[in-house]
Parts: sequence; structure tokens; C-alpha cells
Amino acid sequence: MFVLTVDQRRSRRDVDRVEELLADMHQVPLLRQFERTAGDEVQAVASDAHTVVDVALALARRGTWSIGIGVGTVEQPLPESTRAGRGPAFEAARDAVTRAKNATAATAVTAADPVLGARSRDAETALTLVALLITDRTDQGHAAVELMSEGHTQKSAAALLGISKQAMSQRLSVARWSIEANGRTLAEHLLEELDATAPHQGDT
Repeated sequence: MFVLTVDQRRSRRDVDRVEELLADMHQVPLLRQFERTAGDEVQAVASDAHTVVDVALALARRGTWSIGIGVGTVEQPLPESTRAGRGPAFEAARDAVTRAKNATAATAVTAADPVLGARSRDAETALTLVALLITDRTDQGHAAVELMSEGHTQKSAAALLGISKQAMSQRLSVARWSIEANGRTLAEHLLEELDATAPHQGDT
């Protein structure tokens, strides 16, 4: 199981962005939706790595959140309210978000089982590298990548942007679109392996 604990950065010098995040993430297929836990912090529970990577990178792109991901078990039955959840994964997410506040790309992953520390560092590194790639991208690069992610061909995306197919290809290259796709897949696989290796409820 994955617990995401996300804390707004520089909140004392910024507007409260929690309600905006809650609205934007409402349709994301999370096991338990994001809820405000305290102040400018929110928390959610996810059961699949793909969703975790999508959410973490979407928030990293905004540049206003510290993103902590805890991997491990949660107490069952899982309450309907995220705030009421308990268990090792929640504790790991607390450690992760604390480290994320001073981490590169403000993203951290913590396994509830300390024996899996090396595996969690691998997943954190993969996520960090993709997050840095995304946050370094220009607005033009983001626009090109978003159209490709929606299923457009380079030709149709170029037409929508009013540029040539050659210019579209160049934008995607500069944006490192193909590397992002592979990086996301790597991060997902590492998180899946971490979750599969973590002790499950009832294990001794």
C-alpha cells in the first residue's frame, strides 16, 4: 500500500493551495482521496504504483509541494476517512514528507520496513530524476508533451500548436519526452517491487 503525505512549501509566504489540490485530484483513482490532515498538509492512500507516480510528478511540476510517499501496510479495515488511517505506511509517509522538504525535487520515498531502505532509495532516485526533467521543461515543451500524452500523433499535435512536424519533433527532443516515459515506467516498477517485497498484514 502507498500513503502520500503532501505538505505545501513556503506556505507562510503563499496563499493556501490545499483546496485547489483537493479539487484537482478529486477524480484521481485513489483508494482514499486526499484530505486535509492539518494546516496546509494533505494525505491520500493509493494501491497502485502508476497512480502514485502520476500524482507525485503532477505535484512536483507545480513546485509548491513537498511530496512524501510511504510504502508498507496499513491497519485494516481501512477507514473511509484518510485522516483516520493508521499503520506503518502512514508512519513511513510522515518520515518521507519530512525528508522531502530538504530533498532534490522535494520528493522522497520511505519503506516502512527499514530492511528495504536500499530499494526505497532506488525508487526515490528514479522519481527525483523524472521530476527534475519535468520541472526543467519549458511551457512550450509541456504543451507538446501534453498533446502526445493525450494520444495525438506528432503531425496532429504540430497542427494544433501551429508549428511544423519538424519543429514538433525538436520540441519533444528538447523536452526529453521519450526519457520521461521510460523514467516513469522505471519508477513504477521500482515502487511495485518495493510494495511486493514489503511485509503484509499477518506476516511474521
